[in-house]
Amino acid sequence: MEEKYDFGLVGLGVMGRNFILNVADNGFSAFGHDLDVEKVNALKNEGNKAHKIDASTSIKTFVKALKQPRKIMLLVPAGKIVDSVIESLLPHIDRGDILIDGGNSFFTDTDRREEELQKRAVNFFGAGVSGGAKGARLGPSIMPGGSKSAYAHIKPIFEAVAAKYDGEPCVAYLGPKSAGNYVKMVHNGIEYGLMQLTSEIYDLLKKAGDFDNDEVHNSFKKWNEGRLQSFLVEITSQIFKQEDDESNERLIDKILDKAKQKGTGKWTSQNAMDLGIPVPTIDIAVNMREISALKSERTAADKIYDRPKVATMEKAKLEKLAEEALYFSFIVTYAQGLHVLAEASKEYGYQLDISVIAKIWRAGCIIRAALLADITEAFEKDKDLPNLLVSPNFVDKVQGSVASARELVAFGAKNGIPLPGLSNSLIYFDAYTTTRLPLNLIQAQRDYFGSHTYERLDKEGIFHTEWESK
Repeated sequence: MEEKYDFGLVGLGVMGRNFILNVADNGFSAFGHDLDVEKVNALKNEGNKAHKIDASTSIKTFVKALKQPRKIMLLVPAGKIVDSVIESLLPHIDRGDILIDGGNSFFTDTDRREEELQKRAVNFFGAGVSGGAKGARLGPSIMPGGSKSAYAHIKPIFEAVAAKYDGEPCVAYLGPKSAGNYVKMVHNGIEYGLMQLTSEIYDLLKKAGDFDNDEVHNSFKKWNEGRLQSFLVEITSQIFKQEDDESNERLIDKILDKAKQKGTGKWTSQNAMDLGIPVPTIDIAVNMREISALKSERTAADKIYDRPKVATMEKAKLEKLAEEALYFSFIVTYAQGLHVLAEASKEYGYQLDISVIAKIWRAGCIIRAALLADITEAFEKDKDLPNLLVSPNFVDKVQGSVASARELVAFGAKNGIPLPGLSNSLIYFDAYTTTRLPLNLIQAQRDYFGSHTYERLDKEGIFHTEWESK
């Protein structure tokens, strides 16, 4: 009788091929499927004799090759193609089989698919995978959500292929339904915020300190050796050393300033609004990508308006302020994203453990950072922590860095350097830590023109006033 394979994967693009090779590297037999003959052959060629790995363009052959319950992962683009792949699999799979969507699907799509597949007694997982192509090959952070009992069949494989932090695999069962896809969505929202912040600090170093690319490289490299140690700060330092193959200049200076997006940052921002949780640093990061796309309009507008002459700041001072401001705003961005996760857990019944999420983000994923060890500890000490900013673990860190954020935001405003991520981080912090905001006036206005009522400071109840025109 022909021996069956442990794991199946549909979608043999760069991510899929790397992931299935990672599975095979860790001692599991794996079978791939793709309609593209070249991709199937590439996997067969790349798998050496040490691997038990095969692939086919036939969906029937693919499914038939797998052990039951079949563990089939989809690494295909989010959207209709996921539904199309599921439809192609359904005639061939059996009750109890497990389908895993490893793409960036919107969480409500995952809920819909799980509900439909439950009727057929097929288990469905949404499992966010972070780390890019290199992470998929060498060890990503994986964020699965779905049936807890079915996860027992996937767990050994996922724990083997995931990145390791001090020997601990960066994967954990997160919760029912779309918990995994939701956590990955917010991960990406945080990623948007951190990327925007690093770009603003780069802009400041260039414009206010006249740093050349080597100096920017050195600053980020130095920061990556300290408390800002993170994947994004590390790769940012490396970017400034990259030579352009077509000129004698650095590549960074040849790249068009129009940033694209795939939607996960926008989804985070939109859903946070639905939940009533403020994430202004993430919001503005999405907005800035949209503004960046208006290149021709920006260029025309730049010719119309005068700008302040940018004052120069002593390099050592600017570098110190920049490190402290970036550290402050990184903390604030994580705080916003984790606040969304806590609220979503209650709203959607995910039963998320924030300390576990922070723990599996410590290695493998794009937002991995030294800060996550401190964040893990903060939420292990207090599972019901409402916001990272009120954790005793973080008060001193924030107090010691917020003054630099204030100084740079003021400097940017005075000198016409846009620092929206840094500004929104500071505004969020100031608003969140202010006992009394001027929103009493907004409530009065709403009651005045729309009889929307208001509450009072001095007694319980809902009130309405017939306002007098003076």
